[in-house]
Amino acid sequence: MDLRIWKHPILEFKREKPVYIYLNGKKIKAYEGETIAAALYASGIKIYSRSVKYHRPRGFFCGIGKCSSCLMRVNGIPHVRTCVTLVKDGMKIEYEKGRGEPPVTTTEIKVEEEKLDTDLVVVGGGPAGLSAAITAANLGVDVYLIDENPRPGGQLIKQTHKFFGSKDNYAGVRGVEIAKILLRELQKAEVKWVLNASVVGYYGNKRSTLAVVQNNHKLIEVNTRDIIVASGAQENMLPFPNNDLPGVYGAGGVQTLMNVYGIKPGNNALIVGAGNVGLIVGYQLIQAGVNVKMVVEAMPKIGGYLVHASKLRRLGVPILTRHSISAAKGKDHVEGAIIVELDEKWQPIEGTEQEIEVDLICLAVGLTPSSELLFQAGCEKAYIPELGGPVAIHNEDLETTIDGMYLAGDVSGIEEASTAMMEGRITGANVAIELGKEKIQAEKIREESFRHLSALRESPFSERVLKGKEKVWRMWRELK
Repeated sequence: MDLRIWKHPILEFKREKPVYIYLNGKKIKAYEGETIAAALYASGIKIYSRSVKYHRPRGFFCGIGKCSSCLMRVNGIPHVRTCVTLVKDGMKIEYEKGRGEPPVTTTEIKVEEEKLDTDLVVVGGGPAGLSAAITAANLGVDVYLIDENPRPGGQLIKQTHKFFGSKDNYAGVRGVEIAKILLRELQKAEVKWVLNASVVGYYGNKRSTLAVVQNNHKLIEVNTRDIIVASGAQENMLPFPNNDLPGVYGAGGVQTLMNVYGIKPGNNALIVGAGNVGLIVGYQLIQAGVNVKMVVEAMPKIGGYLVHASKLRRLGVPILTRHSISAAKGKDHVEGAIIVELDEKWQPIEGTEQEIEVDLICLAVGLTPSSELLFQAGCEKAYIPELGGPVAIHNEDLETTIDGMYLAGDVSGIEEASTAMMEGRITGANVAIELGKEKIQAEKIREESFRHLSALRESPFSERVLKGKEKVWRMWRELK
């Protein structure tokens, strides 16, 4: 079985050299540039691990290393996140038993150490992080960009739709093309980057120190004056029976499989959530050759732009409001779903259950900011529903309660990629101003970015976000 997509109306998947990996001794064909999880999925393998207590199957979910569903033993190293670990020829992958066991011997595991010193570390290589790093570097700041994924770009590398807004915000350009533009600018600005690397700890002193683990065997100590955390967000989950079955995936994970690695995530799909993400992913699934059975939305009206909903409806995909999923069906993977109508109090209406045959349930039910590093560092925090949940308290300049630590993008509150890029530019300019680099030019970039950000937030879709931001800004002023 090969689930790889070889023809696509928009994307071209240039697969690299074929290699072979081994799952419990079974030989599996993969391609350089694929992650382990992607290669296994392309071969029809959907189970990567099992729960500790009840041994229930676990599979792909987020695709960006934020969950623990794809942890496996790789070349003797336990708990490897296979969704962000690239394949290598001859790699040995094993299922883990229970909680996993430490390596029997470490003689074959070469541990490396490195120390780096810089003006600024940007944590996260999505639209906010890339924009922050490019802006700061162009203003004369020495910058290191750290990202835990195999390639920079964040959500942009899986977005095939064209952006709205103005020319300054890449209107009319597809997200995948914006990612390429930013990567070229990153290289031109001579930003140094470290990929497949996770920042696992912050230690404050006269200069901030970050502990970074790269490729599961290299420890990097990074000393820096300033930090911009642009760590993005993680997928939300819905509680319903069998929601842990392989085949229940986050919308971003689905996009990663089909738009980054060119792998068909299923044959028949149910999408839960009719916001912009759910509607866009529904159309992208159709482009990838998946039959989208329907979209269900618990709210009384569609939450996304009409243009995205209209595309699906023209293709015959029904969008049912006041409906949600009540259960997934299947033993080792999704084989069906039950949907139900909801009343005005969000309760299921008895007798309205419908069973549909699907092998893919795509959850597009929002995101939560990935704030763990900020909280571990000691930033004051607050739970702000309008911003997606727990966020670090910050001011209009995106400065946290720790001097020299900024945040940008979804980690500051869930919004669009366009606003994330503007926030990235603002923080990059602010660091340059703080360090006395090209202050006049930095002030100009900062002011222009604030103007564009304000224009983007004039949309009715931003009313909720602005309410949340005002709460956070007020908290910051009270603390300071």
